[in-house]
Order: sequence, then structure tokens, then C-alpha cells
Amino acid sequence: MLSRRNAMRAMAMSALAVPILDARAVHAAPDPWARANHIVARVRGPRFPRRRLDIRDFGAIGDGVTDCTKAIRSAIRACHAAGGGHVDVPEGRFLTGAVHLLSNVDLHVTAGARLLFSTDPKAYLPLVLTRFEGVELYNYSPLIYAYGQRNIAVTGSGVLDGQADHDHWWPWKGSGDDGWEPGEPHQAEARAALFAQAEQGVPVRRRRYGEGGYLRPSFVQPYRCDNVLVEGVTIVNSPMWEIHPTLSQNVLVQNVTVESHGPNNDGCNPESSRMVVIRGCTFDTGDDCIAIKSGRNADGRRVNVPSEHIVVENCTFRDGHGGMTIGSEMSGGVREVFIRDCAMSSPNLDIALRFKTNSVRGGFIEGFHARDLEIGQVGGSVIDINFHYEEGPGHGFNPEVGGIDVRDVTVRTANRALNLRGYADAPIRGVTLTDVDFGTTATPIVVEHVENLGLKNVTANGEPLIVP
Repeated sequence: MLSRRNAMRAMAMSALAVPILDARAVHAAPDPWARANHIVARVRGPRFPRRRLDIRDFGAIGDGVTDCTKAIRSAIRACHAAGGGHVDVPEGRFLTGAVHLLSNVDLHVTAGARLLFSTDPKAYLPLVLTRFEGVELYNYSPLIYAYGQRNIAVTGSGVLDGQADHDHWWPWKGSGDDGWEPGEPHQAEARAALFAQAEQGVPVRRRRYGEGGYLRPSFVQPYRCDNVLVEGVTIVNSPMWEIHPTLSQNVLVQNVTVESHGPNNDGCNPESSRMVVIRGCTFDTGDDCIAIKSGRNADGRRVNVPSEHIVVENCTFRDGHGGMTIGSEMSGGVREVFIRDCAMSSPNLDIALRFKTNSVRGGFIEGFHARDLEIGQVGGSVIDINFHYEEGPGHGFNPEVGGIDVRDVTVRTANRALNLRGYADAPIRGVTLTDVDFGTTATPIVVEHVENLGLKNVTANGEPLIVP
């Protein structure tokens, strides 16, 4: 008979073995879209007991003024202790600080409910283990956070409102465009110190920020979690990145609407995570709509966990720096990403398919597959693979990018069809475009240091696209 300790160890090992088996099955299928279908079939989201707990029964008052943090946390703890279920946020305006999810609990934000997150940074203390721009540290808690939990969810048709604006959170960026004024505090000093600590190998436990650091938290962050669902909710006014699964697996983000135009307001950023499906979502953001990441620079290489086996389907992309993006914090690498049946269009969408890295970030991209995309208006390039992002070449960690396959894409208008810029000593290796109509473009393509660029039935301005 197993001891309790050995039984727990066996359960943990069993849980860890699941994604390994998934990965083998994914790789076994020679057709990339069969591999995508396998991921979709496996990532279904958790199921919960029918138990329902109303946060009002724990003292929450939906007047938009009363602090409901203790009530919400008590309801989550009670639901978890009872074996799991749903913690209901009913119709009303409920003010709260950080919400920490526990295993087997669904935070269900019903129609007519608005969960208002405090603009007081103290509401996100004590510090928790998190990532800021791809670097591990102890910082303010994300607004909704879970660490090491299993079977968790945020669902419903209500609204999650971070209440960030030009007076709260956003000025910490240090940009006049976001409400900052000269003489006010901002993130630059702490951000530089954190990045320096990471390069110097300072242990994560000593990277402690929070008060006085002005490093903004993400909105929703499951950290080292398994079997995660974010479904149905609308997310607005985020301090920083909105949905940020980190070092997590089996993640389903479904039918979510993100409308937030602050600084670094990326819509969904799976980071060092695997077996992720993002489906039926709408992104209208102040930064990249979706950005696949895996850690930054030395810290990303220290953790050394790629993002892999990710499917994006049936999503709508509006404003954003990039629609579907990989990078720039991709030092741990990215493998096997699929996007299909999506629509993108906005004069404020800079790039449709964006890959950004440099010789400081490094990392790799192995296998990016896109098909059946309808792209209306793009302000910049349709496809942009750029090794010259920020620091550029000459720093010793050249990226390796290849296996890019894009097919069955129609574009109405863009400034440029292609901007592909590798390095002479580290070219982009392997880009295939098939049945792509770039529509009307204004600027010639850029192709620098690219090997094995294949064009099959590719047009722009009504003519076959010619590589100079």
C-alpha cells in the first residue's frame, strides 16, 4: 500500500507524464493540421462539480464601493475545501483586490456582473512569484492569479474591469501618451535593475519588487497550472498583459473579448506553456493581440521551457501592434504553432503575422502553420519576420527561425506584403507561401538573408509577387 507521500508523488508524476504523451502523439502525425486537430481534441478545459457558492453569502456587496476581497477569497477557499465547484459573481458591481484561484474552482462572472479591480497597488500584496516581460521575480500579484493549481477557470458573460487608465497603472510605463508627466514615478529604474539581476544570475528569491518598483502586474495569470479555462468573459482596462498563462499546460481560452488599449496591453500571451487552444476570441488591444513567448534573454535560457503545441482558431483581431505574434521574449523557443480560420482588419493593426527577435533574445521558432486567414486592412506589413527588433545583431545569441508555412490567405490592403530580415550569419530558413493574395500594397517587399523562400501562387497588386 502506498504511503500518502508516495501516493502524492505518483499522482504528480502521472500528471506530468500526460503532456509528454501528448507531445509524442502530436509529433507522430505527418500532416501538420492533423497535429493541430489532435491538440484541439485533447485541450477541452476542466469540468467542475455542480456545487455553486454565491459570493454574497460570504459578505460581498455589489455596490461598486464595498471591498469584497475577503468575501471572494473566502468563497474560493470554501469551494476548494468542499471538493470544488463554481464561485458565482452575480449581477452587480463588485470591488476587489487580487483574486487567487485554487484547484477545482471556477470563478463564474454572470451576465450583468462587473468585477472591479482596485486601483490601489497595496491590494495586490503580498508579493508573488510571477514574470515581468519574460523575467521571473517577486512582484505585485496579477489581478487574477493561481500558482501550482489544477482544474481552474474564469468563466461567464460578465466583465472583468482592471480600472487602469491614464491616472492608474498606465502612467507607470513612463510615457506621456499614457498619462505620465515629468517628475512622476515610473518603471524604468526597476525594470533595468530586474533585467540586470537576471543577466547576473541573481537568484529569483532576491528579485523582490512591488512597492516603489512601479512594475505593472498582468491581469489573468495561471502560473505552473494544469487544465485551465478562461471562457466567455470580457476583459477591459488592464494594467499590462491581459491573459498570461505561464509555465502552464492544457489551457483553453475560448469566446473571450479583450478590449484594452493601454501600454503593453497584449491580449493573450502564452509563455513557456504547452497544449494551448485559443478559440473564438476577439482582440482589440493596445499591443499585440496574441503573442507567444518563452522568457527573456538570460532568464529565458535559464528556465529553458519553450511554448509549444498551440492552436489559434476562429478569432477576430482588430487594433494591435501585431495580430498573431511570436516574440520578442522567446529565448526559450517556440515550437508548433497553428492559426486557422481567423479574420484580421484595422488601420491600427500594424502587422498581421509578426515574428520579432534579435541576437540578445535568441531562441528558436520551429514550425508555424497558418491557413484560411481573411485580412482586411493592415497598417504595416502582412508578414514580418524581423531579427533586427530593438538590440539587433552582434550580441552572441542568434535566433533560429524556420518552418514557416502560410497558405490560403487573402488581404485587401496593406503597406507591404513581406518584411523578412534575417542575419547574414543566421538567415531565416524555410518560409513557404501558398495561395496568398496580398491585395493592394504600397511599398516593395523586403527580403534580406532568407534561405528556402518558396512562393506558390502568390500575388500582390494583381501580379505575381517577385522577390528582388
